[in-house]
Formats: sequence, C-alpha cells, structure tokens
Amino acid sequence: MKVVAFNGSPRKNGNTYHAIKMVTEELEKENISVEIIQVGSKSIRGCIACYKCAQNKNEKCSIDDEVNGWIQKIKKADGIILGSPVYFSGIAGTFKCFLDRAFFVSAANGGLFRQKVAVAVVADRRSGGVSTFDQLYHYLHYAEMLVPSSNYWNVIFGRNPGEVLKDEEGMQIMRILGKNMAWLLKLVENGKDKITAPERESKIFTNFIR
Repeated sequence: MKVVAFNGSPRKNGNTYHAIKMVTEELEKENISVEIIQVGSKSIRGCIACYKCAQNKNEKCSIDDEVNGWIQKIKKADGIILGSPVYFSGIAGTFKCFLDRAFFVSAANGGLFRQKVAVAVVADRRSGGVSTFDQLYHYLHYAEMLVPSSNYWNVIFGRNPGEVLKDEEGMQIMRILGKNMAWLLKLVENGKDKITAPERESKIFTNFIR
C-alpha cells in the first residue's frame, strides 16, 4: 500500500514536516510506503475558475505545473496526508492554492480521490490550529474520503523548527493517528473483494437565488 503526504509549509524540515513524520513512522511500521512531497515552498497559483478541468475531463488543471502530477499521485495512492502550518488562523496560502485546484479537478472528473483514506495535521505556534484543522477537513469530506481519527484534534504546538518534539500530547495525537490510519488502510484493502462499495451518485447542485 502507498500513502502520499503533502507538506504545506514553506519550511521543508519545519514543525509541519515533523508532524507528518510522526504519522508516517507508524505507517511504515505496518509496511505501508510513504512519499512526502514539499508543496509550501513552490510557486503555485490559485484556481482561475476557467472550468477547463470539467469541460475536458482529462484529470488535469489548465494551469500546467506540478499540481497535475500531484493529482495523479493521489489518484494512484491508497491514502493521503495533508499537513499545514497556521497562517492567520487558516491554511498556508500556497497550500490552499494546491488544494483548491487538486480537489476541484477530482470532483470535476468523477471523484478521483473518493473512498481513499485521508488525514490532515496542523502545526501551530499558539492559536488558530483548530480552525485550520477544520478547513483542511472540508476538502476530505467533500471528496468522500475515509477519515480516521486520533484521541484529540490533530494539532501539535511549536514555533521554531523541531519544537513540536517537546509537545508530548501532540506527539501522542500524531502517533495514534498514524496507527488508526494504518488500521483503516488495511481494513479497506482486505475488504475490497468481500464488501461492495457504495456507488458514486452524481452531484446535485443548487443555489439560493430564486
């Protein structure tokens, strides 16, 4: 089995990376391979609302950059990890640009990420962690992904790179999250030939303008 993790921090080896590693170490103990992709330091622009991905149905964003390759990595993986620092109580800007585009392409092309196992983790200096955590899970829920939990919200605290290694409760949260993610990945893998998955329904779109 394969999991792909996305580091949304501009700091390649900062606290977000350490949070992701705490989760991935538990996956690797269960012989689940992990690839960590650095997103936060890239130059990624946001969605331009051209709807070409929905018109072309080619599983690609019209902006030709690394995002299209990352979309295919998620499609081929069994699970994903999203990691972000906190910027003004929200997702780091570059990372949000990636998520907006990738998850819209998925939705516009029949749900490329549907029923994959997914988690999100947040590295926080002081406050805003829970709201950032909540924003990340909006993507996972919209995509009909399968979401394991830990024994608290997936937020770990530290300012300077490596300080999260002093947050004992935060480290336990990440460790349990990794164990539960590995367990759910195995349940899904072992149940594929035994239990029929629910079929995807076409999305019903409404608005409130009459």
